[in-house]
Amino acid sequence: METVHTQGVWMAEALQKATMKYENHWLFVTHMGDPKAAFLLYFPIIYYLNKRTGIAVVWVAAVSEWLNLVFKWMLFGERPFWWVGESRLFEKNPPQVRQFPSTCETGPGSPSGHAMVTSAVWWVMVSAVASFLHSRKHSRLLTAVPYLLYVLVLVAVGLSRIFILAHFPHQILTGSLTGFILGVTLNRTVPEGRSLQFFLRSCLGLLLGALLLHYSLEHVGIDLSWSISLAKRWCSQSDWIRMDSTPFSSLTRDCGALLGLGLAQFWKPGGWPLPWAPRALCLALSSWALYHINRMPLPISPPFLFYTLYFIRFTLMPQVVMVFIPGFVHLLTAKKKKD
Repeated sequence: METVHTQGVWMAEALQKATMKYENHWLFVTHMGDPKAAFLLYFPIIYYLNKRTGIAVVWVAAVSEWLNLVFKWMLFGERPFWWVGESRLFEKNPPQVRQFPSTCETGPGSPSGHAMVTSAVWWVMVSAVASFLHSRKHSRLLTAVPYLLYVLVLVAVGLSRIFILAHFPHQILTGSLTGFILGVTLNRTVPEGRSLQFFLRSCLGLLLGALLLHYSLEHVGIDLSWSISLAKRWCSQSDWIRMDSTPFSSLTRDCGALLGLGLAQFWKPGGWPLPWAPRALCLALSSWALYHINRMPLPISPPFLFYTLYFIRFTLMPQVVMVFIPGFVHLLTAKKKKD
């Protein structure tokens, strides 16, 4: 692996030198590929276009990110920003590379979570668009356009992660391939209309499964906090280390989103039948609400309090999109019709 890692570092250096003037572009792309974007950005947009596909986005994002966490704990992947210093192979010829605010993630690097979740979630979205175009236009060329976009998005997200020194190229490839397989598989089992008990069991299953794996690995002498200590040691700026990039943040985010999805369907099965204009208003209000909910600062100490509040935050988000905002808009439009 030493050769693979070394070539990955030189590739990152070459990419930074050739495209540093597009720094803001790469940072934007890596932000759009963040697993959180599936819950905060893609979910409300897709849900108000097609309810089943919107639910599928949350389902696929949560399960694929949880599996990514499990893979990372078991594969112990390095990250370029700390491996450059830890390997001590570049003392005579150090690479001319920079770190960025999005670089210093604290979890292991293999496979890439950005690539894996993006690959899974975007497959759900583009396959739905392709099916719609095929049913309306019956054109193979037009149907192929969403899949071309899919490939371009994966390439852009992968290059952005290499550019900021968050991942090696082979971690991008394995994450993208695994995410594609998960997207195809999980898209066939979307829990639309499932009972609240199903989501409670799913949430508890993910939580207890991850905790059991964590305990088992720690019990046999494997220190799963090794990546956090390396990230803190080699990150250029300490304030770039964020609690929401830790493995347990991913776990609480995924469990919270699934529970929130179940509660939303429990409170209002089937949702509200809204015309296009009220849906557009719902999207605007939901996006505004999710933006401010996500911006609310959370106390990082003690960690248990942070993870609990983080769990509650992502439990609320599906309910905001599927119940609270549509219910409010439905109430307003119903009153106008009566008047």
